[in-house]
Amino acid sequence: MAETTALTHRRVLTIALPIVLSNATVPILGIVDTGVVGQLGEAAPIGAVGIGAVILSALYWIFGFLRMGTTGLTSQACGAGDRDEVHALLSRALLIGFVAGVMIILTQVLLFHGAFLISPASAEVEGLARDYMAIRVWSAPATIALYGITGWLIALERTKAVLAIQVLMNGANIILDLVFVLGFDRGVEGVALATFIAEWAGLALGLWLCRDAFAGQAWRTAALVFDMARIKHMAVVNTDILIRSVLLQAIFVSFLFYGADFGDVQLAANQILLQFLHVTAYALDGFAFAAEALVGQAMGSRTRSALRRAALLSSAWGAAICVALAICFALFGPFVIDVMAKSAAVQDASRIYLPYMVAAPIVGVAAWMLDGIFIGATRTQDMRNMMILSSLIYFACVIPLMAYFGNHGLWLGLLISFVARGASLAWKYPALEAQAGAARSDPVATP
Repeated sequence: MAETTALTHRRVLTIALPIVLSNATVPILGIVDTGVVGQLGEAAPIGAVGIGAVILSALYWIFGFLRMGTTGLTSQACGAGDRDEVHALLSRALLIGFVAGVMIILTQVLLFHGAFLISPASAEVEGLARDYMAIRVWSAPATIALYGITGWLIALERTKAVLAIQVLMNGANIILDLVFVLGFDRGVEGVALATFIAEWAGLALGLWLCRDAFAGQAWRTAALVFDMARIKHMAVVNTDILIRSVLLQAIFVSFLFYGADFGDVQLAANQILLQFLHVTAYALDGFAFAAEALVGQAMGSRTRSALRRAALLSSAWGAAICVALAICFALFGPFVIDVMAKSAAVQDASRIYLPYMVAAPIVGVAAWMLDGIFIGATRTQDMRNMMILSSLIYFACVIPLMAYFGNHGLWLGLLISFVARGASLAWKYPALEAQAGAARSDPVATP
């Protein structure tokens, strides 16, 4: 199994680079979706696709814990050499995904009504958005189940398979967008139908790529799949991750709300600069995922030296990427801002706050990489508790900072939240290593 391979820089890159490439395809799909609908010559369809996609993404995001929890648990089972549990975990993840998706379908009327109460739109946009969501929601089981499949494949270091799924889904989506919208003139419904087909196609490919697990008996052995002790542990892990993710989302949502108080220009500038943060997250995902897989395997095999090396190698690459991004943001940030915004006032405001985005990758790398390390080790209680602490620190700092420094204070508060996350998890890291070395500490191969 994967854990017998030497821990080298090549191994880290083999895991990370397909994820980075996979993430690079995500913005392309959004551009095509918007561009195709834009050819209809009306504003309402663009807004409808945008708001519909946001609502569904928010609903599916709730189950994002399935990706992270599955990666941590599967990588540990892999490291422990428990192949039956590796296969049983895939079945559990798929069951959770399918059940969650069916529940969203059954409650879609209430969910969509609540979403538009929170974020109302014009009657035309809301009507078109409902048409869009009424089609796309039927792929909810596929989308959420794919979270589990993705986490399972990452744990086994099969990230090329993850890239293949993403390329198929986004490629099919783009082609079908063109066919249904421009070819058949199906409008917003055509965009939704394209995504619906692409998501089920992605699930089909994902299941085929996991076919080795289905060749044995463990995935369908009820005593293994429904082992209550393991199910309870999985539930605890996933609940901790969910709480942590909700708190993290609360920080970013509050950032947007607070920014609105400083006027339209400052709000627009903040939105543009957040795109730099998204680029950082997309680039670091690959190395954080490498940490999840390698740390999880080392934890499963109780090999402390392997865990430390996995953490150091993946974090070194993450830090190098962050330094490179900071330099790129400093050099090319003004040009990117001018491309993204045509308003001179927004351009000027964005340049003023650009230094915070130059600093963000450097300040945030510890938080991003330690998240991956703790997910792999399934030290999710620490993640939950340190996120609670970091959230309290953020809100305690950002409110007075905004009062004194305005929008500068808002950005300082966000950077402080990154530091708090990184520092608090670093404080807990020695206990994580100690847990790995509780049974034995074996030598690990070096490059």
